[in-house]
Amino acid sequence: MELQIYKNAEFGSVRTTTIGGQPYFVGKDVADILGYTNPQKALRDHVDEEDKTLNESFTVNGTMAILINESGLYSLILSSKMPNAKKFKRWVTNEVLPAIRKHGIYATDDLIANPDLAIAAFTALKEERERNKTLTAAVAVQQQQIAEMKPKATYYDVVLKCKDAVNISVIAKDYGWSGIRMNEYLHDKGIQFKQGDTWLLYQKHADKGYTRTNTHVYEDSNGFEHTKVHTKWTQKGRLFIYELLKADGIYPQIEMEV
Repeated sequence: MELQIYKNAEFGSVRTTTIGGQPYFVGKDVADILGYTNPQKALRDHVDEEDKTLNESFTVNGTMAILINESGLYSLILSSKMPNAKKFKRWVTNEVLPAIRKHGIYATDDLIANPDLAIAAFTALKEERERNKTLTAAVAVQQQQIAEMKPKATYYDVVLKCKDAVNISVIAKDYGWSGIRMNEYLHDKGIQFKQGDTWLLYQKHADKGYTRTNTHVYEDSNGFEHTKVHTKWTQKGRLFIYELLKADGIYPQIEMEV
């Protein structure tokens, strides 16, 4: 952060710098020029908090200087009762700020009169721009790397979007498996057992909310009624299976690397 001093025969000197591409002024300098007898009070009373900042690079009498942005500058100008306030505003808005925005430097009388000083100033400006260009390129590379590392939609994302209980075959399909293979896997892991044609959870898992069991009544071809139990897995159960498989190094297809 580089300090620049702008001089004017009528107003004296005002120190400024650039933060995030925006010009900031040393608040005390502006307050003094505009005739405020108590600069600190003027900055406190007339400049909004979001329009001022402190920076340890700049000090006034050993104390960190308060820097104000354009909005803060205009607040002090509008609140000033000095007759030269409008003239100061015209100097800043018509000469200083446009020069900074156009060239990144304000061509003072000293620079114009001293070619060596001007060359040194513009050389420093060129070096600063080169550093900024390098920094911008580095930031762009970092952003690209972050984007590349950002994961695709995870299995959790898919599950959280679905609120209904699903058949085991739906979950198995996420892994490229059949429902039969998934049921056998869960059986081998001690999660469920088969009762007739129905898979049921062992007691230690039965009260966890992993499944939802429904009983359906139907008639056979002879008119006799029968019941059939259907077990579906809740989304909580689906995530339980996901963690179980992940512990064995098995991932859903959506999370597998191409």
